[in-house]
Amino acid sequence: MTSERPDMRASDAERERIAETLREAVAEGRLEMDEFEQRLDATYKARTHGELEPLVRDLPAPGTAVAPVSGPAAVSAGRAAGAVDWSRRIGKPATSSGGFAFWGGFGRKGRWTVSRVFTAFAMWGGGEIDLREADFEDREVVIRCFAIMGGIQVKVSPDVHLHVNGVGIMGGFDEQTKDAAFDDPAPDAPRVRVTGFALMGGVGVDRKWSKAQRQRLRAAERDEPRGRLEKRDGD
Repeated sequence: MTSERPDMRASDAERERIAETLREAVAEGRLEMDEFEQRLDATYKARTHGELEPLVRDLPAPGTAVAPVSGPAAVSAGRAAGAVDWSRRIGKPATSSGGFAFWGGFGRKGRWTVSRVFTAFAMWGGGEIDLREADFEDREVVIRCFAIMGGIQVKVSPDVHLHVNGVGIMGGFDEQTKDAAFDDPAPDAPRVRVTGFALMGGVGVDRKWSKAQRQRLRAAERDEPRGRLEKRDGD
């Protein structure tokens, strides 16, 4: 929102529009959970347009299309550099089977073990479910997401088998990264199904490499010219 009078008093409807923009942003991965919670709290405490505008100044309006930033070459190289031994990460005891947020947030990320069925609920809040470094209780897992005027973000590695079939009612339930290059997952990777619904909120599922995988990719790119040179010298 923009206003020529930053001192104008904000209405409840204007605060709710800002809150909706923040919920979509956390569902799409544009905001981390701690920043989302801080901005959401500031939104409902704001009294003027001047206090509301900075909270969404660096975010696109809800529904704005953004071009993908990764292509087939990046995915192929990333898969080679960040190859995972899935046999070591499947079949472990679950450490978490759900997440709940009400006027707040929850997060599951880093090294943890997702259960066969993981249920997430967010109402007037947000949640983050990051499976990229996680272990899996079973080769097939179901992530059930229910967002009511809130946002839930699910992150998976590009090399897993992913199926998204949730429903958005006056909201969104979408796979954020839709690229043909992601249609060839690793044969031994787990299968992740994301289902549920979003009511006046959003659930976003994003395929992206983790920080550790990106670091391995950069290392592989640095080593590749050296490997070609060594091979040429050997010939």
